[in-house]
Amino acid sequence: MKLYSFGLLVAFMMMGSLNAQNINIGLKGGLNSYTIANGNFDQRIGLHLGLLGHIHVSDNFGLQPEIYYSAQGAKFGNSSTNLNLDYINIPVLFQYMFDNGFRLQAGPQLGLLVSANKVAGNRTVDVKNDFKSIDLGVSIGASYIHTPSGFGLDARYNIGTSNISEIASNNYKNQGLQLGVFYLFNHTD
Repeated sequence: MKLYSFGLLVAFMMMGSLNAQNINIGLKGGLNSYTIANGNFDQRIGLHLGLLGHIHVSDNFGLQPEIYYSAQGAKFGNSSTNLNLDYINIPVLFQYMFDNGFRLQAGPQLGLLVSANKVAGNRTVDVKNDFKSIDLGVSIGASYIHTPSGFGLDARYNIGTSNISEIASNNYKNQGLQLGVFYLFNHTD
């Protein structure tokens, strides 16, 4: 619990210090398609929902810290068993912004494990002790914002760089595609 509190504190401190600059705050949400690399897993569909901040550093460069809930995990092979991993993700994206609203983005991401359950039919087993509480990764993607309205679209691929398994013989890493929409309140160029 201390780790989650520390992560949230760092995120809010970042948002507070950035608030002194020209920053836009917004909401985001969408679909996830996640799996776990280095295992016999298939894709699991989930969702993500949270907050974002956007800072124009210069005419073409921006910084976008985010904090959001993300339903991740995977399906076990060809079975109906799911591994549901729920995270609070905190990425900090560096963006190159084109004049037409398109943005290329990449940056590090910290994931804090909230829950981990193995679900088969109507049976749910808590497997949180089998997984590490921190997931480190990198996000790469693109977005588009309709400047007058503040609405935008976002697509990114998240690549886990740390082993999330507590079991020494496993080398599991999260990886997944996110497609979403966002809205920036009082967006300015």
